[in-house]
Amino acid sequence: MSNGERVHVLAKKLGMSSTDLVNKLNKEGITVKSHMNLLDEETSQLVLAMFGGAEADGAKVSSKTAKSHKTQKTEKAPSPKKETAKKAEPKKTEAKKAEVKSEKVAVKPAKSQAKPEKATKKPEALPEKESLEPKPAKAPEPVKTAKVEKEREIDVVPEPAIKHVEAPVETEIEITEGITVKELAVKFSKEPNEIIKKLISLGVMATINQLVDFEIVKKLADLFNLKVKLTEIEVSVETIEAEDPAKLKKRPPVVTIMGHVDHGKTSLLDAIRETNIIAKEAGGITQHIGAYHVELDKGTVVFLDTPGHHAFTAMRARGASVTDIVVLVVAADDGAMPQTIEAIDHAKVAKVPIIVAVNKIDKPNADPQRVRQALADHALIPEEWGGNTVYVDISAKRKTGINDLLELILLQAELLELKANPDKKALGAVVEAKLDKNKGPLATVLIQSGTLKVGDAFVAGVHSGKVRALFSDQGKKVIEATPSMPVMVLGFSGVPEAGDSFVVVEDERKAKHTALIRMQKRRDESMVGPKKISLEELSEQIKRGIVKELNIILKTDVQGSAQALEDSITKLATSDVKVKIIHTATGGVTESDVILASAANSIIIGFNVRPEPKATALAERERVDMRFYTIIYDVINDIKAAMEGLLEPTIREKQIGRAEIREVFNITKVGAVAGCYVLEGKLTRTASVRLVRDNVIVYKGKLASLKRFKDDVREVLAGYECGTGIENFNDIKASDIIEAFIEEKVERKL
Repeated sequence: MSNGERVHVLAKKLGMSSTDLVNKLNKEGITVKSHMNLLDEETSQLVLAMFGGAEADGAKVSSKTAKSHKTQKTEKAPSPKKETAKKAEPKKTEAKKAEVKSEKVAVKPAKSQAKPEKATKKPEALPEKESLEPKPAKAPEPVKTAKVEKEREIDVVPEPAIKHVEAPVETEIEITEGITVKELAVKFSKEPNEIIKKLISLGVMATINQLVDFEIVKKLADLFNLKVKLTEIEVSVETIEAEDPAKLKKRPPVVTIMGHVDHGKTSLLDAIRETNIIAKEAGGITQHIGAYHVELDKGTVVFLDTPGHHAFTAMRARGASVTDIVVLVVAADDGAMPQTIEAIDHAKVAKVPIIVAVNKIDKPNADPQRVRQALADHALIPEEWGGNTVYVDISAKRKTGINDLLELILLQAELLELKANPDKKALGAVVEAKLDKNKGPLATVLIQSGTLKVGDAFVAGVHSGKVRALFSDQGKKVIEATPSMPVMVLGFSGVPEAGDSFVVVEDERKAKHTALIRMQKRRDESMVGPKKISLEELSEQIKRGIVKELNIILKTDVQGSAQALEDSITKLATSDVKVKIIHTATGGVTESDVILASAANSIIIGFNVRPEPKATALAERERVDMRFYTIIYDVINDIKAAMEGLLEPTIREKQIGRAEIREVFNITKVGAVAGCYVLEGKLTRTASVRLVRDNVIVYKGKLASLKRFKDDVREVLAGYECGTGIENFNDIKASDIIEAFIEEKVERKL
């Protein structure tokens, strides 16, 4: 190369790893930060001269050493078993000691009969103590003593049993989470009718097969003078055990392709797979998340292709949550678009490394440098400019630069050291799910660790099942799925939600029981609603240590306001709480913003803008706090006061109606009068109104008049037409929206 070579290319020539070469260069005084640093031609020749002699020999022998390493690994493979066997021996000895101790405490009469058992059983009280002392000396024969002790326990049941019968009654009764009335009756040694009567006295109407909440179980135990201990079944299902490093094996990376609509995401994947995916998609636009397992010359990669248009923003957010690397596709002739910025924000929230693929460089008006400049404004600074983001110029149509992109993906995966244990029960995530009219519920599952096999019982969200069949991304039947492998699973009891965890359990009974508990929990949560952060409760959550970071989504009318607000808000950060703006854009609040706010547990602040009706409804369902302002100081003061715990009772605007202006009439000595059609709610004569044009507030004030035909009216309901004027404002246009609202005080909640 005339301009020099990158560190990882030199490492390959010298037959060593990139990490080793970086360390050696730094020791020699050549400052290198990463494997992607570009060294000039003179430095490259110097490096080859410095390490060429020793490393050239190493390069020749590299293939032999690789083989020897493989043989060493195969020879050393049984060693973990030996180690585990050695570890198991102390556990056995500990278990034997525990048995001996338990024999001393629980079966005292039995030991008195070790020798005189054949003669007689009368001397039990005094010889008992004498026989206990020499017994520990005979600990080396635990097998015999265990068998003898079991026989003695059967013989000695009569007298000691009477003394110890009452002890278990006073001990804690272990209750599994999600217990039914019938099972509780068995645990309490009571009749089910008696349990139901007590439940009625507590104000709980329950049938014999109904699940009982643990709080109710505690109250029942108090009524029966019993002590109970709850065992949560969820812990045993969801807990991921600490992995033994010796059992971890390398797994393929999961790569999500993101970007704006029609920037060539699926075409890129098409070029990689050398198949025609787009031909199967409606209108050439990806309709579902596709999970594809691709075998390459240098390794295996799993690709997730997410839709690029606004209707499927939630699917894109889901794709980022299970991925290791994000490939951001940007068209060289189009530049950074709104959904490109949105994709960057989703990847940053998921804390995933980003590789930028500048596509369509074969077009006449392509300008890759303009793309780099635009993305540099969003903290994606190219490496050639001194940043950390890797950029690759490609053409998916002509298949140029594809190999460079794949090499960088595998190199990034090597640096991430992605490993998983395949020798355990499978754990994964549901990527997408559907109801097939012939096969029933089907779900695409991405295995994250362990191995999924046909016949395994599993839990996914509030649904359970047994794997009846597994299909690969090409539709072929497979017997098992290893880590980072996407498979279509047949055998669900219902259609799970995308993003649900997929966990393999011991048997179907446990799977059904866990799913039933989750269903009841979700029902309870849906009645209470998910707990989201809000300004009213911010101070209290800070004190409790719940909130360490305040995430904000900022929507403004113009870019200048966004920059001023962003600078002012970030300065409010304290030592207790960081203030982070995760997404900034101009225009009204959309459903996409609410979905991102819900996923990142953030609040939405709108400045001189209004939300879409669908976004408002979604925010109410998700309980996302949205606040709208027209003065910058109000935004700063509210956030500051909330963080300091001084927030006064807020004045909330309650929207009571919306009307669309169909026609504008200019009347002499009166001004502009709007002919309106009430879309929803009602318009009232005394309500405050705001005039909204393209989701941006134009004016806020009061109604000057409200008429139907020639009559003045107090209110006009949805579905009717009316004529209205706005006080001191005449710049109204057809298709403007009038929003009527009332202001009400809301006390601060603690």
